[in-house]
Amino acid sequence: MAKVVLYHTDGCHLCEQAHGYAVSVLSSGDIHLQDILDDESLMSQFQTSIPVIKNIKTGKLLYWPFTQQQIQELIQEDGFN
Repeated sequence: MAKVVLYHTDGCHLCEQAHGYAVSVLSSGDIHLQDILDDESLMSQFQTSIPVIKNIKTGKLLYWPFTQQQIQELIQEDGFN
């Protein structure tokens, strides 16, 4: 089951970099990729701020720019390791 959501869109080089950071900390199965173009409300909410990572359990959002360390801290806040 996914632990985080990575809000992104295709062709976003920062999103690709964020995904690389995320898979260095988590397995790919722990990351749900959500293209914001698939949902109008997500597009409205995140169109100027992607990539964004959300801890599914706590709901906390991590806005770009972020580091691998910050992703690790985000997932550790709720006991994920």
